[in-house]
Amino acid sequence: MKETHTEMLCTSEEKVHPTNLSNLQFGKLQLNNLLRCSISSWIKENIKKKSCCFYEEDVSEGICKCGYPKVEHSDEAIKPEHYVGEEWSSHRHIREKPTDAYGDIRFGGFGQKTGKYVRVSMDTPPESLYQLMTEHWKLRPPNLLISVTGGAKNFSIKSQLKDKFRRGLIKVAQTTGAWILTGGTHAGVMKHVGMAVRDYTLSNSSMEGQIVVIGVATWGIIHKRHTLVHPEGCFPADYSLDEAGQGRLSCLDINHSHFLLVDDGTHGRYGVEIELRARLEKLISQQPLGKRESGVTVPVVCVVLEGGPGTLNTIYNSMLNNTPCVVLEGSGRLADVIAQVASLPVSKVTLVLINQLLKRFFAQEYKTFSEVQIIEWTKKIQDIIRMAHLLTVFRFDEEKNSDVDVAILQALLKASRSEDSTGRQSWERQLELAVAWNRVDIAESEIFTEESQWTSSDLHPAMFSALVGDKPEFVRLLLENGVCVQQFLEHEDRLCELYAHLPACFFTRKLVKRVQVRRGQPPAPGSKNISLTHVSEEVRHLLGSFTQHLYAPPRQKTTKDDVSLSLPSKGSVELPCSGAEWIAETVWDPGRDLFLWAVVQNNRELAEIGWEQCRDCIAAALAASKILRKLAQESGEHDGEEAKDMRGHADHYETQAIGVFSECHAWDPQRAQKLIIRISPSWGRCTSLWLALEADDKRFIAHSGVQALLTQIWCGELSVDNPYWKILLCMILFPLIYTGFLTFRRDEDIQREAEKTEQQKLALGSGYTDSKIKHRLRSNSALSPLNCGSRFTSFFNSPQVKFYWNIAAYFGFLWLFAVVLMIDFQTFPSWRELLLYIWLGSLVCEEVRQLYHDFDGSGFRKKAKMYIKDVWNILDVLSIVLFISGLVCRLQGSSAVFYVGKILLCIDFIIFCLRLMAIFTISRTLGPKIIIVRRMMMDLFIFMFLLSIWVVAYGVAKQGILIQNEERLDWIIRGAVYEPYLIIFGNIPTNIDNTQFDMNSCSVNASDPMKPKCPVLNDENVPAFPEWLTIILLCVYLLFANILLLNLLIAILSYTFQEVQDNTDTIWKFQRYELIKEYHSRPALPPPFILISHLIIFIKGVLLRTPPQKHKHFRRELEKTEEEELLSWEALMKDNYLSSARQEESQSTEHRIQDTAEKVGAMSELLEREQEMVSSTMAKRLDKLEDQVSESTKALRWIVDALKSQGYKSKLEPPLLTGRSFDRDDGDSSGQETEDEAPHTFARQLQYPGSNVTRFPVPEEKVSWETNFTPYLPPVYSQQESEYTASKLGRGKTQREVQSGVNSHLLRAASDVCGSSLLQVYKGYVDDSRNTDNAWLEETFGTVSPLVYSSADWSTRVWLELTAVSVPRPRSTRNFSHLKPLLSLFCSLKWKNVGAKIYQIITAGVFSF
Repeated sequence: MKETHTEMLCTSEEKVHPTNLSNLQFGKLQLNNLLRCSISSWIKENIKKKSCCFYEEDVSEGICKCGYPKVEHSDEAIKPEHYVGEEWSSHRHIREKPTDAYGDIRFGGFGQKTGKYVRVSMDTPPESLYQLMTEHWKLRPPNLLISVTGGAKNFSIKSQLKDKFRRGLIKVAQTTGAWILTGGTHAGVMKHVGMAVRDYTLSNSSMEGQIVVIGVATWGIIHKRHTLVHPEGCFPADYSLDEAGQGRLSCLDINHSHFLLVDDGTHGRYGVEIELRARLEKLISQQPLGKRESGVTVPVVCVVLEGGPGTLNTIYNSMLNNTPCVVLEGSGRLADVIAQVASLPVSKVTLVLINQLLKRFFAQEYKTFSEVQIIEWTKKIQDIIRMAHLLTVFRFDEEKNSDVDVAILQALLKASRSEDSTGRQSWERQLELAVAWNRVDIAESEIFTEESQWTSSDLHPAMFSALVGDKPEFVRLLLENGVCVQQFLEHEDRLCELYAHLPACFFTRKLVKRVQVRRGQPPAPGSKNISLTHVSEEVRHLLGSFTQHLYAPPRQKTTKDDVSLSLPSKGSVELPCSGAEWIAETVWDPGRDLFLWAVVQNNRELAEIGWEQCRDCIAAALAASKILRKLAQESGEHDGEEAKDMRGHADHYETQAIGVFSECHAWDPQRAQKLIIRISPSWGRCTSLWLALEADDKRFIAHSGVQALLTQIWCGELSVDNPYWKILLCMILFPLIYTGFLTFRRDEDIQREAEKTEQQKLALGSGYTDSKIKHRLRSNSALSPLNCGSRFTSFFNSPQVKFYWNIAAYFGFLWLFAVVLMIDFQTFPSWRELLLYIWLGSLVCEEVRQLYHDFDGSGFRKKAKMYIKDVWNILDVLSIVLFISGLVCRLQGSSAVFYVGKILLCIDFIIFCLRLMAIFTISRTLGPKIIIVRRMMMDLFIFMFLLSIWVVAYGVAKQGILIQNEERLDWIIRGAVYEPYLIIFGNIPTNIDNTQFDMNSCSVNASDPMKPKCPVLNDENVPAFPEWLTIILLCVYLLFANILLLNLLIAILSYTFQEVQDNTDTIWKFQRYELIKEYHSRPALPPPFILISHLIIFIKGVLLRTPPQKHKHFRRELEKTEEEELLSWEALMKDNYLSSARQEESQSTEHRIQDTAEKVGAMSELLEREQEMVSSTMAKRLDKLEDQVSESTKALRWIVDALKSQGYKSKLEPPLLTGRSFDRDDGDSSGQETEDEAPHTFARQLQYPGSNVTRFPVPEEKVSWETNFTPYLPPVYSQQESEYTASKLGRGKTQREVQSGVNSHLLRAASDVCGSSLLQVYKGYVDDSRNTDNAWLEETFGTVSPLVYSSADWSTRVWLELTAVSVPRPRSTRNFSHLKPLLSLFCSLKWKNVGAKIYQIITAGVFSF
């Protein structure tokens, strides 16, 4: 039946929607319908309402005793069959039924606010409500529960305090992720909370960070609640505010987000929700805080504004449940009463003082209070003051607690310090709370103080929570206060757990998919069984195949998570994921691991903190840039927000790398260059230079330091200061290299070493002999000049020299190619043509070598992809293919095919000439221009597509109008494409104008293949086409093609030129690397002599299996000591860079403006606060002065009256001065002891110890026996007597101590004597009516079976004897041996009439001294 209802709901919902929606909208509506169906079925099964099932008319006509009119009762309730003759009872005649009011509630007016609501029974389990809110309403579990209570009627408070409350409440809810719980109606304190939410909503338009305000209201007092009722739920229900017509009822507050409407089946009865609200708050307070099982539960705080007696009960009960309360002084009534006495000792809070405060703050309402009520409230206030650790008063005129949010959070921390836990546990709980709330200010001021001593291990749970909860400010605070990243990630379990708690992001989806695919299962959403092996594979995919795994895959059987780490150069070391420590030989870099974890989730703030912890910071920043660019590329959304964010963060990390490298290069260029070519074990044994190239970080490659390194590699062993003409001259006259004509780098190094030696010699001075000095200097100098062979080899192996030889060879190749094509292209190849073929063969071999030469160890597939992506390589392949095709055709015997071969070779010559542009990209002058030409060619292709549309459109239309059935394909193309294209360049056709028509220029029947077909002619041999139309078409075509499109092309090219011109230098420097790398690895001999080098390489590599030569100029592996020194120096440079960056940021114009605005705002607030404090203090002083004057007048009257009476008592009571009323009690309590030394401290409670039963309230100053307290009238029994008299056992409190355990002794004694057990049937309390010393008696009545009595005489005698025996005795006689004879006699009696009456056998009275 429930499924049928759900299907009907879904069907009816679908019929409402229009059919002309887009597919996306329709899909969203279908999803919403499914969600509604799901929540409707769940609510019907788990949530109930209450309704009256027996109509019995009350005093008012047509109104049932439940409060609802007769028309709202069902027929079964009006004419009941089961309750005939019974009186109406709420327990019997109100039944639970499935709720009929739930769904979305939409409030009218500005903003169209929408919330959730449900009508629930007052007996609904709070677990079901919590499940509804978290699972079906999709509310995030709270980090804090704020229960706001106070006045239920409208009241006004000062505007400053109101603003403080609203801002503070919203701030604490927003920053901590709290739930706010109120009464939900549009009145009193609930209205103030709603207005605070309204102000926040108007100022914050985003949907993120919305405040959760849950109203728990009584269903029976809601005005216009009929609009919320629908058997299948309302989605939405329209509700409007109607304060004018609500009468005794109340309207829902339109600013609340969720409503729990508590139903007890009655109408017009307030306070029904209190019990369910208390149970819900208790359940929420038992929920774990956050995602980890840390043992910390959700804290609850009660915030009090204004309020009356009901609010006092709420505060009292909350504090008995260890819930801290924050009272806002100045809000009125009860809040001000408690605020006035909060700072006083309990002994000073007297009945007189409370009477004065109630009269002052409650005004006319004070007259309705009875004496007993005031006594009870005084006692409760005293008990509240005694629990000072749970009470916090927010005083607006004090500088401390200047914000309500700070006062609320400090109250929770103060309460947590006083719990029954050790000092360390208390501090850790406070830290967990501060992390969950994300309040760094609270942690700094309240937790990380001088008294608290923290170790790194103590802060690890908080560090984990801060990382998982994305709280970067807290992570930084914890690092500043002692967290060591090395210790935090000492166990790889912690890193596994961090990856298991990754937030939903693109990397997480890729990682989960990899996990499932690896196990041969389809990817399951939400799977989190992730190990470091999976992370390593995915990171290597993002970084590139040229890197090695950061965490090597397992080789042997490991733990369930299969986690292992490796040092790629020394093999792998497997580590179980069971908490074992990282092995020292493993590449263990906690800073890198933390940084990588933050980067893959695209969290810039956490990644910034992790990067600051990295030692290899330049490589880390470049690796992050590569990872993020790869993730943005694979996300599939080039213009999506996530992809843009990733690219922005990649640019940021590139900037960070540039900043640190700039700092390093400014201090020591040689060490800085060593940094970017060293092999980094932490990042897959790749270099920073290669990471920057793979990440396409053009700005980093364009850095002057990197370019200096590339220039140094480009020159080889030659000095970079050698001019070009010297190098070219030495290429022709190579003996000049032995004359010192050229400078080698070795010579520069020797010169620098000599200068350094001279400095050391001067520094050593005369303290050493000449032999010692020479020996020490000789040991420091290990460089020797290059010999003749080394100079020759170094010169011709220089990439710069190779490049010049290859340019010369390429020009020679083109000259030979041109000579063959124009002069010497014979039927049988000549020696020039054969030389050309050999030359081309050397070029082909070189292309093959470049394809297979693995320069950086990235693998053949990676190398092939990179080769194909290069445009110049594509031109090389195309030119070679065309040349081979032309050669094959040229070698054919047919003359036609021979000529085709020559045509192909001519076209190929064009491509070879274009290849010259790639050679000259190394030039600083021509290189940028070539880049601009390449970009313009791409724009030109786009323009040609637009132009072709107009050309074809006009050409086809013109051809169809002029020519009738042209069948020659070549002339069709001429007329439809070629002629319209020539029109753009000014070649206006003559065949569209009759005045220029010539019959001799065309062929009538297309019989002449050399002439076009004539237009359609009339009988007079004149063109019959509409001349006006063809001229108009030509004009329109010229307008769009010549004016519009050509100017568009000019604009596009101008924009491209301007755009590229600004970045041309950067792009040129980036592409320069590829040319330098190519010529660095290229053989020294130019084509065609390069064939010799290819033959040598083939013999070494294929036949001799010689390993390839490593390029030390691009990759260098350092010794461990040297690497440690270099990384330490890099870390120092990073700190310098960060310091300078912060200084620049602080001196920026934007920061100064923001800082000035903050200072002005703070100063303005300080002035306002100072003005308010002065005015408030002045008002208090004036009030106090008026009270003093009034009391002085009364005192004078009393003195005069006393004098007139001549020694008799005056008719008036001696008045008390207000100035001293807060410092003393009434006269009867003047001799009372101080609070710490007063007796009966543990007996002064409003409830019986260990019970919820309320006693007669006795204020603190009335406890002593000597004090007169006439209103004291305690009940004889706290519970009605049972109809059966039973055995009575007791325990009590004496005048000075507690007699505990009496019950158990008496029960044991009775059981031993009677041989049977006692069954408890009654338990109650008795107060001693003779005094107010809180003397009490707990009575427990039980039955002893089998006992039968036969005579009232016997029972009377036994009762009297028992009474006589149970005379109060001193505490020292605390054994019950004197009762055993009587008990034995009593149990030996033969009783009859079982069950008639059970008599009292044991009595324990009040023991006293």
